[in-house]
Amino acid sequence: MDEKTSELRDIFVDATGTETVTERQAERRGSITEREAPEEVAAEVDDLVATMRERYDFRTDLDAEAYRRLVRGFHDDADDAALAEALDIPVETVVDARLDLHLVRDADRDVPNFEAIRDRIVDGADDDAIADDLGDAETLAHVRRVVESEREATRANGRFRDAFAELLTDADLTGRLASDSREDGLEEATEDIETDVSL
Repeated sequence: MDEKTSELRDIFVDATGTETVTERQAERRGSITEREAPEEVAAEVDDLVATMRERYDFRTDLDAEAYRRLVRGFHDDADDAALAEALDIPVETVVDARLDLHLVRDADRDVPNFEAIRDRIVDGADDDAIADDLGDAETLAHVRRVVESEREATRANGRFRDAFAELLTDADLTGRLASDSREDGLEEATEDIETDVSL
């Protein structure tokens, strides 16, 4: 240990009263993807839904358990028909509830002229003009509902959608591992690069 290191060590010991730099972490057994207890996850989903109900104008009025089952089913890749059957509600109500919760499927955009209708909605065109030019009123109503849900999600920076995914899938873990891997690869790739910048 050189003199400088020794001085730094003495300062650390004086400041902290200990020579230990790190504390031993409690060992946790189980899967790397282990989540909170099911009742804790359920409570967090309920809290998220309650927050969204306060903030947004929901078109549906399901009970907490129904919303919870819908969110879980969505993340388990259950389709709307299966969710409707499980919850004993119409498919249209499932779609509205999903969109209330910012849970948009790719299939929601799989309608004729979706992008053109969306662009006209964003530009502020009225429903009659859009329906006359691009499709029937039912399709227009669906696209408008999807656009509203996506706009709300964007304004919230995807907060609720991401929180549901984090609670109910391994998406957050996968994202972290992929990010770490990218950073490690970038570090390796740039390790030998010399920079000569004069300011």
